[in-house]
Amino acid sequence: MKFPGGFDMQSMMKQAQQMQEQMGKEMKQTIVDASAGGGAVSVKMRGDFEVVELTISPDLVKDGDVEMIQDLTVAALNEAHRKVEESLKGKLGGMLPPGLM
Repeated sequence: MKFPGGFDMQSMMKQAQQMQEQMGKEMKQTIVDASAGGGAVSVKMRGDFEVVELTISPDLVKDGDVEMIQDLTVAALNEAHRKVEESLKGKLGGMLPPGLM
């Protein structure tokens, strides 16, 4: 459907869909690293928020403090999530008009 001035809505929607597909591919290829407890727990998370690796230091397990392991794991996961969101905002920020992110 063409509007006055040559504005083609269908073409614009197709272009937006292509950009969305490209962004999805890029985010799946993006991997962030995060850690907590000075590296005692580390996480690798893809840009689509899938955790691909979780490492817990054997020394941390030896101590047997389950609550600390849980707290550090949550902290590392939250940090990875924050980093993915930051990366997404950075990539989207260049494509969107000001104020939409």
